[in-house]
Amino acid sequence: MAPSSSWPRGCCGASRRASADVGSWDRLGAGLGPDAARRALTPVLVVSALAGLPAAGRPQAASPRAAVVFSGPAMGSHYTVRVVMRPGDDAANDRIRAAIDGELGRVDRFFSRWRPDSEVSRLGAHASTEPFPVSADTAAVLEVARKVSDLTGGALDVTVAPLVEAWGFGPGPRPPEVPGPEALAALRARVGYRQLTIDAARRTVTKARPDVSCDVAALAGGWAADRVAAAIVALGHGDVLVDVGGEVTARGRRADGAPWRVAIEWPDGSRERTLVIALEDAAVATSGDYRNAWTDREGMRRSHVIDPRTGQPVAHGLASATVVDRDGARADALATALLVLGPDEGRALAAREGLAARLVRREPDGTYTEWSTREFEALVPAVR
Repeated sequence: MAPSSSWPRGCCGASRRASADVGSWDRLGAGLGPDAARRALTPVLVVSALAGLPAAGRPQAASPRAAVVFSGPAMGSHYTVRVVMRPGDDAANDRIRAAIDGELGRVDRFFSRWRPDSEVSRLGAHASTEPFPVSADTAAVLEVARKVSDLTGGALDVTVAPLVEAWGFGPGPRPPEVPGPEALAALRARVGYRQLTIDAARRTVTKARPDVSCDVAALAGGWAADRVAAAIVALGHGDVLVDVGGEVTARGRRADGAPWRVAIEWPDGSRERTLVIALEDAAVATSGDYRNAWTDREGMRRSHVIDPRTGQPVAHGLASATVVDRDGARADALATALLVLGPDEGRALAAREGLAARLVRREPDGTYTEWSTREFEALVPAVR
């Protein structure tokens, strides 16, 4: 199993165009319909699957097939996997556990910046502009990131690593002071996704500057959830729900034949505001500014979400962004990009690109308002 210590605790963000008007923000989500307030569930991290299912190997008397639960530490957080199968099959349980551990181990070896021997860490340490050989996984993740960077005008940028470290959210100790203008200017010169050239055919990455380094945490959770789901499907279990640190991938359906139901947490943890969506053969990711932050000596709250365009933590009112997409890494990357863009730019992009997205904004009086695309609202099931 991938060692949880190699990630920070709490780590883990083709569309069609929509011509609909962007619309207005709804206080307490009134725009989601009269039943929205009754869809209350207890969330797990940012996005969580509904519980109440048997643990691995424990039979459920009502049906020969049930959702069997597997869980454990992953990427500084934890994973929960639900597989629709016949309970009590020890051999099948062992194969599933091995598949989960294998995929999470791969993600750790390739993408953890808390491991100096990971592929991403070694790419950063490669002080050269010569091509650096990478795995197919790393090349694919960087290519997903590049496409989202292009789509969002650089709001998603995996070369943000030097800024993440400077603001105290990297593997090293938190700096005693926030970076000043000169330091930020020097760091920003090392940031820019176009400073990476990805050759997927040759499986190499070339840096425009030797001191460019990468942080793929913005999409590693979604990538991991997709990989775990694919590995379990390959074992013959087509109905599975995977949650890795709050990034969720669904394949198939629940044991009762209905779509999987996934709970999305309200920024302040309010249970009555938790929203449930239906998910089938898709992934959902949420990026928020409320779980990982610190306050500097001047009393300024510093979020872990860094805007690579300014070099500073985001300071607008957008508290969370949720995206549903067929691809988990893309959903994860888009959620992060929308959070960086903020309530106005993010809302415009989501509407223009027809994303299934929901944004929650923190108002000056401490309340929250939300806005969602019609593509996202279509995923909110009627109360049964």
